[in-house]
Parts: sequence; C-alpha cells; structure tokens
Amino acid sequence: MAEPHGTSLLDLLVVGAGPTGIAIGARARQAGLDVLLVDRGPIAAALVEFPVYMNFFTTRDLMEIAGVPLPTPHDKPSRREALAYYRAVAARFEIPVALHEEVTGLTRTEGEFEITSRSADREASEYRRRARAVALAQGYFHRPRRLTVPGEEHAWVHCRYREAYRHFDERIAVIGGGNSAVEAALDLWRNHVQVTVIHRRPAVKDTVKYWMKPDFENRVAEGSIEFRHSSAVVEFGQRPGGARWVDLETPAGAERVPVDAAYVLIGYEPDIGLARSCGVTFEAETLVPAFDPETCESNVPGLYLAGTVQVGRDIGKLFIENSRVHADRLVEQVAMRKRSRAS
Repeated sequence: MAEPHGTSLLDLLVVGAGPTGIAIGARARQAGLDVLLVDRGPIAAALVEFPVYMNFFTTRDLMEIAGVPLPTPHDKPSRREALAYYRAVAARFEIPVALHEEVTGLTRTEGEFEITSRSADREASEYRRRARAVALAQGYFHRPRRLTVPGEEHAWVHCRYREAYRHFDERIAVIGGGNSAVEAALDLWRNHVQVTVIHRRPAVKDTVKYWMKPDFENRVAEGSIEFRHSSAVVEFGQRPGGARWVDLETPAGAERVPVDAAYVLIGYEPDIGLARSCGVTFEAETLVPAFDPETCESNVPGLYLAGTVQVGRDIGKLFIENSRVHADRLVEQVAMRKRSRAS
C-alpha cells in the first residue's frame, strides 16, 4: 500500500486506521475518491493491544466491512482472525496509509483543510497535507482512564491487559467492574494467578458479557477470586526494590492488599482534541459533538465524525457493528460534493 506524503489536494483524509477507518477507506476507493488513512500506530492498532487470546462478543457477520466476508469457522471471531481480516481488507482495496504517524494539527481555510502530522521514527519527520474533507475515526483505546492516585505511575501499574503467563503464581490486583476487568480476572485465575478485583460499586456491571458474569460470580462465591466491592484505591505503594501494595478504602475501613502488579481497567476517554481545535462544538457534560447523523458531518463543513467520537463519554454505545454504516454515509456525501464540483 502506498504512503503518499505529497502536497496534492486529497478528496478525503481519514484520521485513524482501525476498523471504522478502514471501512471508510474501502468505500472511498470504491467511490473513486483520492483518500489517505493516517494513524499513530499500525493498522487496527486498538486490536493489536487487545488481550492476546480474546474472542469478540460480536458475531463475524456484524464485524464485516466493505462487503468482504470474514473467513472464520467460529461464530465469534478471535482477535487474531480480526487482525488478519482488517489487514486483508486494507490490502484488497489498496487503501493508501501513513502509519506510525500522529496528526498534530487540523485547520480549515478557504474550503479545505491543512493537516499536519509527525512520524514516530527517530527523525520525527513532519508532514503537511491538504484535503477537501477530513474524517476523524481515531477511536478511544489510546486514552485509558486513570485513577489519578499516588503511585499510579509505577511501572507495575498497567492500564492494558494482554495475557496471564507473565504473572504465574503472582498476586495481581485488577481495578474495575466491566468486561475488561472481569475477563482479565478470569484469565489470570485460570492461569494460576492470585487475583483480587477492586471495584467501587457493590457488584460488577450488568453489561458484563452474559457468559462471563456468572462465571466470575461463582469464582468469587467459592473464594477463588477475592472481590473488594464498594472500595476505592487510595494509593499504589512500594518500598525500593521490595514490597508492593494497593491501599484501599473499604466499607470496613482501610485495607492494604499486597501485590506483585496491578491493572487499572476502568474504561477510556473520548479523543476530541483535534475536532475541538478545528471548531467542532461539544455538549459540556456528555462531550457529544454537534453533527448530522445522516451524513456524519459535524458543524464544521467538510469535517466528518465516525465511530465512538459521536457518542462522547458514553463510548459503550458504539462498536464495530453499529458504526460500520458511518463509512457509507460520509463517503456518499463526500463523493456527491465531488461530483457537484465537477459538473
């Protein structure tokens, strides 16, 4: 796939090369648009960082984009199958991409956009591109929520869970009560790890996958997994070269939990910096942007919002299966405007 860095005017530049960005790129290629995807990481970067052995809750047909079947014998694809699939779609449509390159600026003047970016290589090369339209599809996985408590900067306090094998026979604290926390806790326990789950609510979320929730509750009931509910982390502490612990405030008072490592899995924040810098308006509390749901166009003409950025802080409302349509809607609008200019 080509990586154009020239100054020619693009029909559409897409910020983000995840499933939604790839869907937009594929539709743009089908519509004959001059398109480029720019991403701070690799293709489908969020999926690369998912737990190594995870399976999606979504069925394979709902993960398909651009009319390309997802080849798997399983009803729910694995992370590895999804990665292979989205890379294959990008290759099939020869979608131009600029990877490991972070967009640092976005301005609109005289009916077009100027996009600045910086590569992640040692030279930190800078690029400037022009486009008639821009679609923001960065997702949110690069913006994990933090507890903002003392000690959270320790190297043994992680914000993403990959796999259990590095923690054999260790004591691990998992902070959170959603799918990520419950799935990590079960995976750790099944791989001979001592697990303590810490959650500020009395029970894990009702939105936890239906096959995992009773599994987790049974493990807690039998004492295999420790569950500190209605509890808050006060500090992550350690002695130089020695003991590590998590200090809690629980209904019974203060408690210190000895650990070898901790995972803070409490969700993600929407990425609105570029959109806001270019003039997109957001609701103060929800961070829901101003946009037309029929075209995905924001209040800034030519600037489109795709994927989870549309729902602000409530990122659990949008997934691959219900944001695929954004590609069709916005590409149709961009293509229609291109035809109008040509006529």
